[in-house]
Amino acid sequence: MSKIIVAIDGPAGAGKSTIAKLVAGEIGADYIDTGAMYRAVALKLLRTGTDYNDPEALGTLLEAVDVDFSEGRTMLDGEDVSGLIRTPEISALASPSSAIPAVRYKLTDLQQEMGRRKSIVMDGRDIGTVVFPDADFKFFLTASADERARRRTNEMLEKGQEADFEQIKADIIQRDYQDSHREFRPLKKADDAIEIDSSDMTIQQVVDTMMSYIRGEA
Repeated sequence: MSKIIVAIDGPAGAGKSTIAKLVAGEIGADYIDTGAMYRAVALKLLRTGTDYNDPEALGTLLEAVDVDFSEGRTMLDGEDVSGLIRTPEISALASPSSAIPAVRYKLTDLQQEMGRRKSIVMDGRDIGTVVFPDADFKFFLTASADERARRRTNEMLEKGQEADFEQIKADIIQRDYQDSHREFRPLKKADDAIEIDSSDMTIQQVVDTMMSYIRGEA
């Protein structure tokens, strides 16, 4: 298969990362986790005590920061931070800081450079609308808030963590609102994206549906 770019957008908890990894494996492309990139920047902000509302301080941080991927691991300035960026504290900081134009411009540059070099499957909030508006395939993956909260609750319980379904659901609804109502690059479906509601679908069914389009069978 020649070099292709697949963009997968959608709200938090819709399963974008899981699906994107599997689709990337199917077509022999690299999976780029944009959410992890924004989380890595949030970790850098936290570690350095940088206020993302301070343009000068933020500019200095972004000029020096490097976010990359190595064998599925998220690398921040050469350090594997894959586990460190999956905490509630980082989640809470990643959403508002990712809305800052300077942060998105920096990471968009890094993402587009990856797309020029190789076949990629990338998931996020504005991949099909901003980062790769000319992507070969665009999908908008969604699911009901109840289903996304159920999945997240089960995931946390399986890890032995405490999980409050109603609180998780409330957090998801709040995150949806923040992501879709921010002024700069809000979450939205590209006009030419294929929407897939995974509420009543298995992971494999979603992958098979996307692959049917990519293979030209749909």
